[in-house]
Parts: sequence; structure tokens; C-alpha cells
Amino acid sequence: FNVSQTPASKDALKVLHKTIKKVEDDIENFSFNTSVSTFMIAVNELTAQKCNSKDILEPLTVLISPYAPHIAEELWHKLGHQESISEALFPVFDASHLVESSKEYPISFNGKMRFKMELPLDMSKQEIQAAVMANPKTIQQLAGRVPKKVIVVPGKIINIVG
Repeated sequence: FNVSQTPASKDALKVLHKTIKKVEDDIENFSFNTSVSTFMIAVNELTAQKCNSKDILEPLTVLISPYAPHIAEELWHKLGHQESISEALFPVFDASHLVESSKEYPISFNGKMRFKMELPLDMSKQEIQAAVMANPKTIQQLAGRVPKKVIVVPGKIINIVG
């Protein structure tokens, strides 16, 4: 049982708070079966991120406790707590962790996606176009040709025609 004391990553916090929100809504609506599905999705995403941060595992264990109290209690003690998990406070949803500051844009050449590029969401069309045209992968794809048209749909896609 390997638990890290390192702070949680931004992506892991996003998964956690998305899960907290969904579980809160499910409890209010008595949709308990969808909470179990949400736990499975969260565990799969956190496993893919190789997350073992105590900052994520503790609130996740508290979230699971109404659904699987015995295993949650065991996990709680393995995380280093002496008191019962039933005394722990339910995690509080923080919407600030769900706010996106950047977007991964697919970059297409003549309608065929060639690569992706992470860009801030607050960039204008001109700034996005300039950043894409300066990218080494774009220069390689164009191979010295001048594009006829660059179509930029902010928040969606960039297509270079030519």
C-alpha cells in the first residue's frame, strides 16, 4: 500500500472534485447506482494518472464510505487514521478545480488531423493562428508551402488548407 505525501496534481484534483459533485447530486436524488459508476470512472482515471497522493485518497475514501463502509474503514486506517471514518467530514466540492484554463486543439491539414497542441483558452483567433504557424510540426507539415487558408474555431479546431 504505497501512499505519497506529495501534493495532488491539477488533473487529479479535477477528477476528485468532479466525483464529489456527482456523488453529492446522486445522494440528493437517491441515484446510488450511478455513484458506483462514478467511483469506477474516477478510479480508472486516477490509475491512468498513477495518482497515489494522500490528498486525493483520503477524500475519495470518505466518499466511498456510505457505499462500502467496511472496506472504507480499513482503507482509512491504512491511510494512517486512528479514529473511525464515520467521524471524518464529507469532502466539500470546489468548482475552481473544474475550470479549464487551456484547451488541447486538434491541428488538421486539409481536413486530416496531424497533431494536437495545448493552448490557453483566452487567446484570440490571431494569437492562436500565430502560435500554430510557428509550431515546428506545422512548419514540417507545410514543407515550405504557403497555406491558402487557416480556419480557426476557438475552443474547437484548427484546420490549415493548402
